[in-house]
Amino acid sequence: QVQLVESGGGLVQPGGSLRLSCAASGLSLDYYAIGWFRQAPGKQREGVSCISTSGRNTNYGDSVKGRFTISRDNAKNTAFLQMNSLEPEDTATYYCAAAIGPQCPDSSGDYMYVYWGQGTQVTVSS
Repeated sequence: QVQLVESGGGLVQPGGSLRLSCAASGLSLDYYAIGWFRQAPGKQREGVSCISTSGRNTNYGDSVKGRFTISRDNAKNTAFLQMNSLEPEDTATYYCAAAIGPQCPDSSGDYMYVYWGQGTQVTVSS
């Protein structure tokens, strides 16, 4: 059974930080690029970040550049999203997903994400 499980979400004040984890079972993450996505009520799902299998290549959505950092530990079969300087606009359910192939899909390649977690809620509020 392939499973991705996100954790680390919660309530944080504006300007605060959270570190999300994405733990995989039933697959070895070193075969997959890993993406983080988020979706807020009434809004489209948004790509947040992606990291290649090696960890040498990363990308970020414009709204989170300079604030979020994606990383992975293939030995632990886990990926992470460090979120700093959080804003109320970051409030959303955050999902991790595994994409076929070693490199991050481009903006037209979301179909390459074949496994998805159930999400973890992040709420940024004072």
